[in-house]
Amino acid sequence: MILVNTDFITGKEIETLEVVKGSTIRSKHIGKDILSGLKTIVGGELTAYKEMLDEARKIAVKRMVDEAENLGADGVINIRYSTSNIMDGAAEILVVGTAVKFK
Repeated sequence: MILVNTDFITGKEIETLEVVKGSTIRSKHIGKDILSGLKTIVGGELTAYKEMLDEARKIAVKRMVDEAENLGADGVINIRYSTSNIMDGAAEILVVGTAVKFK
C-alpha cells in the first residue's frame, strides 16, 4: 500500500475510489499525567505524551489502510492528520485520505 500526502503518485495513473479514514482516542494513566504536569514546570519533552501520540498515529493509519484494502485500493493519496483534545490527558487522532486504484 502506497501512502502519500500528495494528490498523485509519480508514474502511476490512478482511479479515485473514495475517502478513507482511521481514528483512535488514547489516554495515559493518571500517574503519567501527574508526572507530565510536573515536567511542564521545568520544561522539556513530555515523553509519555509523545509515545501516546506516536502509538495513536500508528493505530489510526492502520485502520485507514484496512479500510482502503477492503475497497481493493493500491494506495491512499492526500493523507491528512488531525488531533483533537477530548479531555485532559486524552486525544483523538484522525487520519483521512483518498483511496486509489492503479489503472
